[in-house]
Amino acid sequence: MKKVRVGIMPPKQYRQYTLDIAAGKHVPKRGEPKIWFASMKALAETLSDPNRELLALIAEQHPESLSELAALSGRAVSSISRTLKTMENLGLVHLQREKYGRVVPRVPYSDIVLDLSIVSRAQGA
Repeated sequence: MKKVRVGIMPPKQYRQYTLDIAAGKHVPKRGEPKIWFASMKALAETLSDPNRELLALIAEQHPESLSELAALSGRAVSSISRTLKTMENLGLVHLQREKYGRVVPRVPYSDIVLDLSIVSRAQGA
């Protein structure tokens, strides 16, 4: 498996960053974060200890449904579903939708690396 680099960038700055990429003014460099959080609080909520344990369970046990993951984790399916949808929107999890409504979670990364800059990316990076 591979690593994914995550970073923190306020929404206004992230909008400009993506517009610059679309306009060809910025080409993402190798090693630049692929996933961005709006704040340290958003990162901490998404990658809390229980949620990292959930990611580890998916990566190690390869559950074939959310129900199986709920049984493995001791969490409710509804809670897992909400959490994984958030993570899917960020790109941390893939939810394969199969026949009869079954959803199979997959984690495409073995490691999450935090890139934390103290200088605004718009100014210096």
